Amino acid sequence: MGILENKRRARIFYKYLSKVYDTVNPFIWNEEMRTEALSMLDIDEDDHVLDVGCGTGFGTEGLLEHTDNVYGLDQSVHQLEKAWAKIGKYDPVSFYRGDAERLPFKNDTFDVVWSSGSIEYWPDPVETLRDIRRVTKPGGEVLIVGPNYPRTGVMQKVADSIMLFYDREEADRMFREAGYEDIRHREMGPQYDPDIAITTVARVPEE
Repeated sequence: MGILENKRRARIFYKYLSKVYDTVNPFIWNEEMRTEALSMLDIDEDDHVLDVGCGTGFGTEGLLEHTDNVYGLDQSVHQLEKAWAKIGKYDPVSFYRGDAERLPFKNDTFDVVWSSGSIEYWPDPVETLRDIRRVTKPGGEVLIVGPNYPRTGVMQKVADSIMLFYDREEADRMFREAGYEDIRHREMGPQYDPDIAITTVARVPEE
């Protein structure tokens, strides 16, 4: 387990990263990538969509282009404060401070769940994906963006020491174990590293 796959360390990390997050983020996760990821989903204007690990609201802003029914959740109040400053604390998004592993929502609440740049900090990704499945309606879609596993041995060791990095095979395993179907992946990234991120979309089985 990487050093940042620990909730206390992750909260401290984001306490300081939140100050520069929106400056640094475009070099890793930019608007073009967000648009490409959103194109993998089928969001209707009346859908209820949850952004897990919403951070400063970058993904949330993209979701608002498709529906007005957006909910954001993050464990870092420092990140949430940045999102509130940009979007508003209560409207148009309903923000919650909470844990991705214990989502404070009833079963079958959301039509779509989105999470970008959060899975790498989850201590138990499969269990968290199961809880995301719990709050997603049968037939609903879940999209997760995470860091793609490096190709070289040296960088793989560095990555493993920090947080979760994974490839298509590992994403398949995690989503299958969590009970999803129709799993598909796409690598994406900025020009200097077009495969830096892996985006997975999967469907919650119909009952």
